[in-house]
Amino acid sequence: MKNYTITVNGTSYDVTVDEKGGSSAPAPKAASAPAAAPAPAAAPQASAGAGGIKVTAGAAGKVFKLDKNVGDHVEKGETVITIEAMKMEIGCVAPEAGTVASIEVSVGDACENGTVLATLK
Repeated sequence: MKNYTITVNGTSYDVTVDEKGGSSAPAPKAASAPAAAPAPAAAPQASAGAGGIKVTAGAAGKVFKLDKNVGDHVEKGETVITIEAMKMEIGCVAPEAGTVASIEVSVGDACENGTVLATLK
């Protein structure tokens, strides 16, 4: 038997490996770790006429509601898109007044903190 300490995501585990057979042949290589899940698909690219002012997600979650549409005028602080995170609705607001140039996500899309959800011009 051999004892090992394995650390996974910062948590240490003590494991004991039992050798079977007793032959002096080298042990087979351990199976490789399962492949990581594929990265989520990137948000659609902004259209050629998209604006330079970005409306970003303030937390990781899912897009819950599109409060504004392309072409709508928004004031600074007005909610453009609502995301849902940990059963809370979080408004993603316009950082300044402008017109919605593009919506980069759809309802139900997963997003990370800082993901560009829409652009303004």
